[in-house]
Amino acid sequence: MKSLSNVLTLALVLATPVSASAAAMPVPPAQLAPIPVILLVDLGSGQVLQKRHPDTPFLPASVTKVMTAYVAFEEIGAGRLSLDRKFNESPETEREWFAKGTNMYLTTKDWPTTRDLLHGIMTASANDASVVLGEGYAGSVAAWTAKMNDAARRLGMTRSHFNTPNGWMDEGHTYVTASDLVKLADAMITRYPDLYREFSGHKRWVWRDVHMRSHDPTVGVVPGADGIKTGYTREAGYNFLGTAERGGRRLVMVLAGAPLPRVRDDAARALLEWGFAAWDTRPLFDQGQTVAQARVQGGDRRTLPLVANRQVHATIPHGVKPRITLSVHYKGPIEAPVRKGQQVGELEIQVEGLEPGRVPLLPAATLTRRAGWTGCSTASPT
Repeated sequence: MKSLSNVLTLALVLATPVSASAAAMPVPPAQLAPIPVILLVDLGSGQVLQKRHPDTPFLPASVTKVMTAYVAFEEIGAGRLSLDRKFNESPETEREWFAKGTNMYLTTKDWPTTRDLLHGIMTASANDASVVLGEGYAGSVAAWTAKMNDAARRLGMTRSHFNTPNGWMDEGHTYVTASDLVKLADAMITRYPDLYREFSGHKRWVWRDVHMRSHDPTVGVVPGADGIKTGYTREAGYNFLGTAERGGRRLVMVLAGAPLPRVRDDAARALLEWGFAAWDTRPLFDQGQTVAQARVQGGDRRTLPLVANRQVHATIPHGVKPRITLSVHYKGPIEAPVRKGQQVGELEIQVEGLEPGRVPLLPAATLTRRAGWTGCSTASPT
């Protein structure tokens, strides 16, 4: 008989004893007015600071390449793909993609490495590099996009679908939402920080005799900005998945459907600056600090410490001291086995007057199955 399970909520603490009336939302920048889709999230609290149609699907254009890079990061992290592996373009791919849109101008005579291709993808937004990497590793574009969709499913990107590795126009078969892109950015930054730093946030890169340039409107302009990716097609308009980190705070932003590059770029810079200036933080937990103890069933211990993979804080409007309530949510008791680093719950951060934010909670250690455990129990959480 399987163990009974439900969602447990554990009230932890009122982060400040000062009660306040509903916090007034700071006035967003005027530059956002022409942008159809907007989302700004503080990853340290999971709180949404600004939104407009965050769950409405849109055409990502070259922002699609972020998922191609993420799948490559997964394969590199698992030891299945080397950064020094060399790829060779097929004649068919050269005929299809040479000089088509933004490009590395690859030919069948070239042998770029994974590292070369990822710089081409993330810095120059090279269409040919995305296809060469996908085909060369997975055997076909279809097999590569299957990996992209599998990664999206595992990340909880429930309203997104990928039909192309580079975002080239495909009659709307590739689409995303702003909420889903924030999940992708969060995973890329927190799970693969070294690879993220190596391939994101560069303004220029040179490969062979090709000088590649990024169109990122914030890197080198907004302090702390380090990526991630712009995108444009006539159908999609001008898009941007951007992020910046200051003093341990990381904001992730999505803008989509801007009518002009200047409109997108001005809005991106203004939104990030507003996110840091109009909002304060209340520190809660250090990265790796125990947030709560979860009950365990069938494991080699009775409880399991839950931790966050980031510094955790509450995000509050500047100059306001609202009440802050924390709750831990997990399906319990947690049944072994569970790997260290596997998400098993969430910390909910409720700031008075604002929508709650949620931060992933992970086991502090691997939980192995207790010897002789069969999984038959009638115990239920209380």
